[in-house]
Amino acid sequence: MTAFPILLASPATAGSESYVVGQRLSQSRRVIIPAETVIPVRFDEAEKIVVTPEETAPVTLTVAQNIRSSSGTILIPTGSQIEGNLQPTDGGTQFVAQDLILKNSRQRLPIEATSKVITETETIKKGTDTSGILKSAAIGAAAAAVLSDILGDIDLREVLGGAGLGAIAGLLLGGREEAQVVVVYPDTDLDLTLESDLRLN
Repeated sequence: MTAFPILLASPATAGSESYVVGQRLSQSRRVIIPAETVIPVRFDEAEKIVVTPEETAPVTLTVAQNIRSSSGTILIPTGSQIEGNLQPTDGGTQFVAQDLILKNSRQRLPIEATSKVITETETIKKGTDTSGILKSAAIGAAAAAVLSDILGDIDLREVLGGAGLGAIAGLLLGGREEAQVVVVYPDTDLDLTLESDLRLN
């Protein structure tokens, strides 16, 4: 299949609300955003996300800037959503994207993209002040169960993924004195890199 030349990806000019990316056209004129392109994202639900190192938690991210071609065409509008999971990987936790939902058309496209691996953990112990870690945080279901077991004061209504109280109770192990959690800061941890070409219709 003949394709037009790949254009180099580059940031948009300072202060703009767009991100200029490389792209090419297939013979059928479909736009292809190449692998290794970076997509800036944000998480609108909370300032941070707390999960256990072994936990898989559903997360929906929002595209933080218009993704434009070098000619100025908006390929992915800001406000589009990327659904996926925070999940354990070798040495840490990583966001793995599954679907891109374009803002204007609500078209759903499969996407293969990942964040960097987050490796830093925090140790939560019984009787310690956890307000700095848990303030303004979305909490994964497994993390909520473990923290409730240790601290007894987690607001289960704020659990990420909307797990019911029965599901949370089923995760409690009882008698824990401490546990490790991963604290993810979406603004710095979750920008996504395409693992394969993204084909737009």
